Amino acid sequence: MSVLLLKLAAPMQSWGVASRFTRRETQQYPSKSGVLGLICAAKGRRRTDPIEDELIQLGFGVRIDQQGTLVRDFQVARSLDGRESYPLSYRYYLADAVFVAAIHGDRPLLEGIRDALRAPTFPLYLGRRSCPVTEPLVIGDITDQPLPEALSATPWQASPWYRERQPATVHLPIYRDLLPGDPDEVLQERVRDLPLDFDPERREYGWRRVVTGAVEITNPDGTKRHDPFAALGGA
Repeated sequence: MSVLLLKLAAPMQSWGVASRFTRRETQQYPSKSGVLGLICAAKGRRRTDPIEDELIQLGFGVRIDQQGTLVRDFQVARSLDGRESYPLSYRYYLADAVFVAAIHGDRPLLEGIRDALRAPTFPLYLGRRSCPVTEPLVIGDITDQPLPEALSATPWQASPWYRERQPATVHLPIYRDLLPGDPDEVLQERVRDLPLDFDPERREYGWRRVVTGAVEITNPDGTKRHDPFAALGGA
């Protein structure tokens, strides 16, 4: 089993998991359904096409490299003839966020996904169509490291301006699939973002278990606390 690493970065992202009716929220990190949808678009699959079992079975994990800022927008709509108004909808986005996503599976399958992401059939977006991909997605080569190690070892992808505003030691949150062999006491939560059907007429999602953790890194560009007594020396 191997791991394909992706950098998810753009001015705006939105990863809805619990969106309902006129309120469209975003999760603080990319959803598995959103990233698999990205892969399906790159491979030229349509929403009405059945989701292949091999895609659903892919392992998945995310590291938050740049938290981003929560932004709220609202939209209004009218019928084409202008006679009917539709309800006001609130939509939430993450601005200036950067994530590392890890896809875990057989190397030949990951190689096909990598090639599709580099030359996609359909336009790619990060969660919603209003959030197009603006940077290359694939990070480096496919690695044979286990999923947790690959997420921990990948170089920090945050922007230079963001690094300068962070402390000298940074903790990057990690959210990944529960894996065989994980201890029973590992911190985990249940998230309903496993896509079973993308068809707009009957969208369906299943539950998955997500392990939470963090990796500590050193930030050489980070801020350092000012010591007002340092200038006094040994006096």
